[in-house]
Amino acid sequence: MTMTVKASQWQEPDSVGVDTIEQEPPRKLSLIRRIIRGFDRTDDRYIEPQHYVFTVMVQATHTYDYYTVKAGDKELQSITFAPDADLKVGPYFGWKWVFAGYTVDVRNVSSSRKKTDWDLSIYSSQIGVDLLYRRTGSDYKLRDANLGSDVDVRRIEGASFDGVKAGTMGVNLYYIFNHGRFSYPAAFAQSTCQKISCGSWMAGVGYTKNTLDLDYEKLQDLISERLMTKQVKLDSAMMFKSVRYHDFNVSAGYAYNWVFAPQWLFCASAQAAIAYKKTSGDMADDSRGVLDFNRIHLNGIGRFALVFNNTQWYAGFSAIVRSNNFREQRFSTSNTFGSLNLYAGYNFGLKKRYRKKE
Repeated sequence: MTMTVKASQWQEPDSVGVDTIEQEPPRKLSLIRRIIRGFDRTDDRYIEPQHYVFTVMVQATHTYDYYTVKAGDKELQSITFAPDADLKVGPYFGWKWVFAGYTVDVRNVSSSRKKTDWDLSIYSSQIGVDLLYRRTGSDYKLRDANLGSDVDVRRIEGASFDGVKAGTMGVNLYYIFNHGRFSYPAAFAQSTCQKISCGSWMAGVGYTKNTLDLDYEKLQDLISERLMTKQVKLDSAMMFKSVRYHDFNVSAGYAYNWVFAPQWLFCASAQAAIAYKKTSGDMADDSRGVLDFNRIHLNGIGRFALVFNNTQWYAGFSAIVRSNNFREQRFSTSNTFGSLNLYAGYNFGLKKRYRKKE
């Protein structure tokens, strides 16, 4: 079971009691209100604000995770690990700008796998924030392998392997330049509606820590057993105990909301990040020392959404794809992971300023 929390666009309360006769306290409160309004001000010609206070939603989430390790000097070896995809279903409830829910992995209800997946995304008109913590279990399988041009690896493809564990934690902060006319929440938080097609450039900063633990001896035993030979050996660069990456990045990208029909929206967004990676790790042979590299690499994140929203009823599909990469002369890793979401929801509790209109 996984607890999931999402935060949508900030919505200022409909009314705040301010006594205009009092002096100092009202002026301070008024200034705070002006700052909040300025931070989230939008152009009503392009964006329709949220009309309701409460929302309920049902969502199904399909997650995926691929981890590829490559190593070699004269001849490249590569192995791709991936667990069976999760399918989580659960209800969500929202009040103003707070949106929380609880999902159950319907494919592994009684599973004892130690797996943590916590993802918080905050979508406001100007600022977006991603907070991520993931720790995989021991349910990986060998999805693809290349152990040499003359090695038939079909016998090991699909084999279960509990000797690899991976983790990711990080934060990503980005600014949306055309925030008055382009709405990220319309595509990913269902708290506004985009009325006219529009796009925006984005820029941000972030930090991510990745870890990879590999039981290379267990992997070598699995290869020898499945291929029924001890002649196929892992490259020495793939014989490590653990690798850690500290990733500091600066990102830039573009997002576009296409309103192709009334109350319908398609969004495509891509961000590329130039990342400074500090890498350290423990080799299997202590005499060879530790991994210690500093490199510049390119990471990326893509977001896609298809949404129907008439301000009261909404339904849609969204996808988030993340990619983290590291490469040096004889060793490289790449991790691609993300989620696919299918949802439907209902808003209720009409705000005061919309009651006469509707």
